Amino acid sequence: MKNIRMFLTDVDGTLTDGGMYYTADGDVMKKFNARDGMGLQLLQKAGIKVGIITSESTSLVSRRAEKLGVDFLVQGKRDGGKLSACADICESLSISLNEVAYIGDDINCFDLLSAVGLRACPADAVEEVRSIPSIIVMNLKGGEGCVREFANLILKEINNQENTRK
Repeated sequence: MKNIRMFLTDVDGTLTDGGMYYTADGDVMKKFNARDGMGLQLLQKAGIKVGIITSESTSLVSRRAEKLGVDFLVQGKRDGGKLSACADICESLSISLNEVAYIGDDINCFDLLSAVGLRACPADAVEEVRSIPSIIVMNLKGGEGCVREFANLILKEINNQENTRK
């Protein structure tokens, strides 16, 4: 955890509960947890770049990312595209995949979760994801603050390092 320079998250099933809510007019709605957003902002304050990589492409996620002020938003990445997108971001920052923390919940996150230095998933992630070696399974489910829970683990380690140096 002490070498993490970038924190990335999935959206559906991680930042949200995975539900797809539709209005009578057919508009899609998603429920985000404000605590997750604060976790991302706290990571940024600690000097860690934050971003979202998702398979979906929606203006709703763009608006949420803009509100949070994330450093990176990559949408529409399927079939291994999440890992490729992360590698591109790492190259632009001159960091390695080992310096990345990622939290995701489903098989479309599997390759990226398997490649990064620090990996986590919500408590209700699919079994294939929960069985990835050295993955940290959060106590909270997607949309219930699991991203903040993961962020807090990293922030606690950063605070411990700072206190050790004093």
